[in-house]
Amino acid sequence: MSEQGFVPARDLGEWVGRVEARSARVGIVGLGYVGLPLTLLLSEDGFAVTGFDIDEAKVRTLNAGGSYIHRIEPAHIAAAQAAGFRATSDFAEAGNLDAVLICVPTPLHKDHTPDMRAVVDTIEALAPHVRAGQLVVLESTTYPGTTDEIIAATIVRHGNKVHHSGTELDTRLDGVMVAFSPEREDPGNMTTPRRSIPKVVGGVDGCATAAACALYGAVFARTVAMSTPAAAEMTKLLENIYRSVNIALVNELKQLCLHMGIDIWEVIDAAATKPFGFQAFQPGPGVGGHCIPVDPFYLTWKARQFGFETKFIELAGAMNESMPGYVVKTAERALEREGVTLRGAKVLVLGVAYKRDVDDMRESPALAVIDLLREAGAEVSYNDPYFARIGTLRKYDLQMESVGLEELGGFDCVLIMTDHSMYDYGRIVRESRLVIDSRNATRSIGASAKIVRC
Repeated sequence: MSEQGFVPARDLGEWVGRVEARSARVGIVGLGYVGLPLTLLLSEDGFAVTGFDIDEAKVRTLNAGGSYIHRIEPAHIAAAQAAGFRATSDFAEAGNLDAVLICVPTPLHKDHTPDMRAVVDTIEALAPHVRAGQLVVLESTTYPGTTDEIIAATIVRHGNKVHHSGTELDTRLDGVMVAFSPEREDPGNMTTPRRSIPKVVGGVDGCATAAACALYGAVFARTVAMSTPAAAEMTKLLENIYRSVNIALVNELKQLCLHMGIDIWEVIDAAATKPFGFQAFQPGPGVGGHCIPVDPFYLTWKARQFGFETKFIELAGAMNESMPGYVVKTAERALEREGVTLRGAKVLVLGVAYKRDVDDMRESPALAVIDLLREAGAEVSYNDPYFARIGTLRKYDLQMESVGLEELGGFDCVLIMTDHSMYDYGRIVRESRLVIDSRNATRSIGASAKIVRC
């Protein structure tokens, strides 16, 4: 028994009963773009949530009722606090919870191998404190086998037992229940409620799957039970590899269509009128966010352990990674036609978020473009209403501040990297000398000698 008097559930029925009564205590590790929205969702349904983060600044901000994510207002934090939410960096508090959901980053190393440090460090911090009757769920996108090989194995190494029910009728909880349920966040999506996105769940045994489905089923409209954590892990990878491959396809076709004088966006719109067999994907300057640039390489790394080469997936990844270089080369050629060399040219990058109307720069192709432009000797500035400053990031050390749009004509070219809806593209074209449009943001303006689409 802990100093708060908390006793974990002794059987699955008792555990599910706590969920149904909203007396279950839930912990969420990683209060970022996945963990904080999930915290609010659970809090809205009456669960008392303890948030864990190693970033003390985030902990202080949340406990003071503030927010650091666009679209999450202080009022949302206050409502969660009224339901029992508080943030902490003390992982020992995990021993007082019925469930702990892990939502930490899983980026790539420079050589495209998985960087699992956040997951490993998190479970190492949690494992000494979790106990039989508790549920631990990994939400971070990863390769098949992670839940068993890292989460469950670490819990066992710290002297705990991972629950494996002998039969379907045996619901006594004599170990820690372990499961995987991939996050399906879509930053900036204002049309699909989070609750409407089905939650995929795969536990190491039937009790873990049932417990996780009960918890997620309390706040999501549907849960999808999988046979194993590995099957759930592969499901998440398939979702994003599907997108990566199709985005790579339209990025390649975009380049061909530009050479042929064909409007690829018109072609995509026409193909999308087919009521079956086609889904529209949009080309752009590359892929960003945590998932699409990263997830395919998690699977290619794991596949090599089985002596399998994922040529198709790797080709798509290479195509998408080449797009920032293609954008810079297009800008260089367009400037040369205007009698301006890229070295010494004044370039304004419009938008550094990885997608429209979000405050998320993770893996944004705009950052790669800025870096390449600087390497080529250009004088680069940027504007983004969501980011007043870019400092030291995981891959880049840019140290830049967002500039105003009062003197667009003072730049040799304006490069549209993120098509934020608040930009006045008509004005941008009128006042700029040259516009390089990587997002087709100026489509409604029509043909103009100032606009180069890429």
